[in-house]
Amino acid sequence: MKHLKTAFVIWIGGILTAHAAEPANMSPAEADSWLAATPAVRILDVRTTEEFADGHLAKATLIPWTDKDFTVRAAKELDPSKPVLVYCRSGRRSAAATAALVKLGFTEVRNLTGGILAWQQAGKPVHKPAPTP
Repeated sequence: MKHLKTAFVIWIGGILTAHAAEPANMSPAEADSWLAATPAVRILDVRTTEEFADGHLAKATLIPWTDKDFTVRAAKELDPSKPVLVYCRSGRRSAAATAALVKLGFTEVRNLTGGILAWQQAGKPVHKPAPTP
């Protein structure tokens, strides 16, 4: 009976841990509301440097998913105890990046479904740096 109780506790713990570690997907409207309600959130752009230069979410940090040192930089530049919204162009790279962040121990990671394309289609603002003379 003792072994059965132990197995049950381990099983429940595994379910709770797996569920808690899953990153959430958010629509642009949900992400916009979450950003407004969560002042400590970090916004992570995982696109290329060129894509970032074409326009990005305000206050976004760029760490390209394609960089070989993505996980090293993310662990160094971001606080795993703070919430993070991750986005890319269409949602594919950011989905992979959110999974990698969860594996690194980040506790509250959200993926912008549809990426910056969906964000723009929803009429949400994009920061475009001024052209350099």
